Amino acid sequence: MREDVERPAGAALKRRSFLATTAVAAGAPVVAAAAPASAAAGPHSGPPEPPPLGCVARLMSVPETGRSVDWLRSALQIAVELELSTIPPYLCGWWSITDRSSQAARLIRRIIDDEMYHLGVVCNLLVAVGGQPRIREAAPNYPGPLPGGVRDGETVYLSGLTKSLVHMMMSIEAPEEPLALSDSATHSVGDFYAAMLDGFRTVAPQLSARGQLTARIGSDDLHPVETLLDAERSIDIIREQGEGTSSSPADSFTDDHPAHYYAFAEIYHGRQLRRTADGWTFTGAPVPLPHARPMARVPAGGWSRPSAPVQRLLDRFDNTYTAVLNSLDAAWADGGPRALGAAIHAMRALEEPAVRLMETKIPGTRSTYGPQFHPRP
Repeated sequence: MREDVERPAGAALKRRSFLATTAVAAGAPVVAAAAPASAAAGPHSGPPEPPPLGCVARLMSVPETGRSVDWLRSALQIAVELELSTIPPYLCGWWSITDRSSQAARLIRRIIDDEMYHLGVVCNLLVAVGGQPRIREAAPNYPGPLPGGVRDGETVYLSGLTKSLVHMMMSIEAPEEPLALSDSATHSVGDFYAAMLDGFRTVAPQLSARGQLTARIGSDDLHPVETLLDAERSIDIIREQGEGTSSSPADSFTDDHPAHYYAFAEIYHGRQLRRTADGWTFTGAPVPLPHARPMARVPAGGWSRPSAPVQRLLDRFDNTYTAVLNSLDAAWADGGPRALGAAIHAMRALEEPAVRLMETKIPGTRSTYGPQFHPRP
């Protein structure tokens, strides 16, 4: 491994996770304590019911010996909701950037591809254990909390790229290492995925490739999950790419990118990570915060009384977003590659109305509109 990871613009830092000291140096957000976990629920029979709000703590309070295939299905549906919830705010940040060749734009674009890949992975995992992803149902409202009570107290919102938005992105992706987790502590995304990994090892479920999808998503290849080793590798990839592990900085993954938390931290601090005599610090090459369209935060319930042209753009965007969600649902419900292709095609069509909204001033302000991500009933 290279001792000095300072790199020129556009060059890469091997994807890795860092020790708690590095996360603290990056400014790991302080997470408010959650309410105590509810009583553990025992295993149940029959088809899994939709998991209730805040059920991550409930699921994780179930002893490992009490976890079942139904437990895995419920946990994986929450994972679907989590992965889907990150994509709209990241897209808004990326769409707002006027110079897509900037280092920050490239970092965020790669992270969006990773999150789309993660969504595909957890959908395949859920199908492998006999579940059915409910993607349209999982679409979150913004502003609002992360699904399942993960990072309790964190509000996820939609806006153009600002340092505040980047800090929120860091909060979503923050590793679990800085936290002293207990029954009354909020859980990180990485902590939740670690519990799912333990669940697969404990339950050792029979896995079926039927209904799973194969696709190229960003720089990653989505493959069916057919063995326990496949499941372990899939979850490890998600955690390594951004949602937290506890390994050493000397450990690297197979490609050449910083994990999500540290990529966002580079944008936030304006510098690349560099290993120095004092440890890992943000003293490397500059990562300037790029110029961005001034999209305001979308208020609760959406924009108030927009003009007719703005409303038409909002409707066009939301209709297309709904088509994306419906196609994704169909893809993992025997719709296969054709439905997945339709979802990808529709997703590409979201950018044009989104950017037009971001270039339309809100009357009486210096800010602009932006997409609301409101699915149609």
